Amino acid sequence: MTTRLKIIFAGTPDFAATALDALLETDQHDICAVYTQPDRPAGRGRKLKASPVKAMALEHNLPVYQPATLKDPEQQQQLRALQADLMVVVAYGLLLPLPVLDAPRLGCINIHASLLPRWRGAAPVQRAILAGDRETGVTIMQMEEGLDTGPALYRLTTPIGSRDTAQTLHDRLATLGAQALLDTLGLVVDGAACPVAQDEDAATYARKLDKREAVLDWAASAQELDRRIRAFNPWPVAQTLMQEKTLRIWQAEPLSDTADAAPGTVLQVSKQGVDVATGDGILRLQRLQSAGGKPLDAGAFINGHPELQNPGIVLGS
Repeated sequence: MTTRLKIIFAGTPDFAATALDALLETDQHDICAVYTQPDRPAGRGRKLKASPVKAMALEHNLPVYQPATLKDPEQQQQLRALQADLMVVVAYGLLLPLPVLDAPRLGCINIHASLLPRWRGAAPVQRAILAGDRETGVTIMQMEEGLDTGPALYRLTTPIGSRDTAQTLHDRLATLGAQALLDTLGLVVDGAACPVAQDEDAATYARKLDKREAVLDWAASAQELDRRIRAFNPWPVAQTLMQEKTLRIWQAEPLSDTADAAPGTVLQVSKQGVDVATGDGILRLQRLQSAGGKPLDAGAFINGHPELQNPGIVLGS
């Protein structure tokens, strides 16, 4: 097999741009086209904004295609006409029908941010944190028509730290995914890639995040609430009510202490944080944001919200 592959790259967000950047840096393969989502309105002015992948592709003078769908036979023919060896798909955001999956000579491979078959679907990073998983990683998968069901070609793992947020884990997995892609392409070139079928009995589904999930239930344990806060950072951000106003919580830490107070009761405040009783244990809120305000460390937030000093104030009510 030729040592240089002719590749179509399909991706949209920063996670995908990290892989594209690594591919461009190595200069070991030829990227004949980049597929990405159509430009979307962004910012206060709602002006159309290119995806991170499109911005990088244009910077390197790569042809960019932005179809609204790949179900259109004309779009499928255009993709086939590229006569690619392989299509690399990373958080693209469009369904790839069978004619697209079959178009490249070697098919399509995908970087998925979990250790498949665990956490198939849209939000594997957040679901892994919410579930209390101690380890996750990336899987390079040969794509087929099912949702993340294809055989695994390669995987790399990373521990989930006790302070990892969805953002920190996302960034680490993006770098890991880029490395796994380069390793996999090396195996493909050498004819050494060995697809391994997924264990269907071990499959779990990482459903898309819903903003309603970010509302904290103080009857849960401090450990569970901490996981929710970390999983929903940076979006949609955990929240509760403080005197009928929205309070967003960006960072917290479960304490080993216990409390007899009702869940949601503010026990004490200090520069170190706002200590709140939960269904099991105490949660120290360390970074908070009031409605219309900016995220602040606990000390600065408390200075601007003296009502937290009131004895018996209960969050979430």
